[in-house]
Amino acid sequence: MYMKIKRLIDIVLSFIALIVLSPIFLILIIAIKLDSKGPVLFKQKRVGLHKTHFNILKFRTMRIDTPKDTPTHLLGNPDQYITKVGKFLRKTSLDELPQIWNIFVGQMSIIGPRPALWNQYDLIAEREKYGANDVPPGLTGWAQINGRDELPIEVKSKLDGEYVKKISFWMDVKCFFLTIVSVLKSDGVVEGGTGVKKEVASSKETSSS
Repeated sequence: MYMKIKRLIDIVLSFIALIVLSPIFLILIIAIKLDSKGPVLFKQKRVGLHKTHFNILKFRTMRIDTPKDTPTHLLGNPDQYITKVGKFLRKTSLDELPQIWNIFVGQMSIIGPRPALWNQYDLIAEREKYGANDVPPGLTGWAQINGRDELPIEVKSKLDGEYVKKISFWMDVKCFFLTIVSVLKSDGVVEGGTGVKKEVASSKETSSS
């Protein structure tokens, strides 16, 4: 029952966000075009509900010669590919704003496990153990407010599983507001290479998550 209500909430909030944030969209579009050559939007094949594929939308933060479908930690020196505006967008998570459209059309939800890259077979398999592939992927989720890029795949998948078990209106509200706090503090953002949390080395999910 809640999943139907959740979808209705996604439609209403994403529609309002598209209208209210349109001036910010325009400013960022101009900034991206002035900063580097290439399209404004970045499309990438991701894993959605029941392991189906869809194209996630983001504001482009890297140069057009960046290797495709390659996690940041495998690029070696990711800073050479990230644009000036891109660094700001990534740090503030504003590059994720176009995903509001993915939410509006039903490919994503506001809250849920972050969608894996189509070729992140280890992450997809690990999430399968916890049923995390059987709920709509989200703009943000329980794992994102509990470590984000710093978490190894095993821990991230387990947290996604916890979300699936506890999924409810109040769980989503909690994730939403804690995400705002996390973004303002830039918690768990690790560009390039593995993250380190409390002296435990860990891996970054993907170059653009």
